[in-house]
Amino acid sequence: MGREVLTAVAREPGMDPVGCVDLLSSEDRIAIPGSDRLVPFGQDAAAMIKRVGPDVIVDFTSADWTPKLAKEAIASGVRLVVGTTGLSQDFVKELEASANKKKVGVVVAPNFALGAVLMQHMAAVAARFYSHAEIIELHHEGKLDSPSGTAIATARGMATAREGAFTVPVSKKETIKGTRGAAEGNVTIHSVRLPGLVAHQEVIFGSPGETLTIRHDTTNRESFMPGVILAVREVIKRDGFVYGLDRLIGLS
Repeated sequence: MGREVLTAVAREPGMDPVGCVDLLSSEDRIAIPGSDRLVPFGQDAAAMIKRVGPDVIVDFTSADWTPKLAKEAIASGVRLVVGTTGLSQDFVKELEASANKKKVGVVVAPNFALGAVLMQHMAAVAARFYSHAEIIELHHEGKLDSPSGTAIATARGMATAREGAFTVPVSKKETIKGTRGAAEGNVTIHSVRLPGLVAHQEVIFGSPGETLTIRHDTTNRESFMPGVILAVREVIKRDGFVYGLDRLIGLS
């Protein structure tokens, strides 16, 4: 994702990548993919911010590292776009309070693929008409968290949109514990992790005599880049916290 973002920013008119940070970096500079140009590369976020003075930081790291980066960014008045998943609700609330207090633009989104955002929106619309719903999310074997941030956000959005809780059928006998998955907002979520997958999710609604399935498939990480670029352009205009790409494209 880091290389995809670097490539996308470099190609975008009016944007200029000025540096990269990675805890596993071992070189002082990194080449922009498809270009001979090198940009500073390091392990220390605070040092890199001081060195290159960015307007915006794009973060796709881990839930353990994002809070440290966010603290440095907010303290330096640098706007932040966060695509890291698995973030705790407590941290997101703290980040929102800090961004609003310091009047620093921050965009946090569980998914930057426009199709995935539309899927979540459509699922929330459908949630008002069905009493039963389940989510199956499928990702590559290297994904650190489960269920995905998108699945959790989708389930919460569905629960908010629906007046009353979804019905969760309970098996009288669960031969293998955990087979039925886990519930968020009374929406059962199942996580699949396999090589060959990138990011996929389907929301299945059921009622007597019918089912409705809303599915989104990401086959290449390039699909996230339009959303990332949109967030970078929008966060410059913001003086506070925004959660979800849907708020930037007029769906919420």
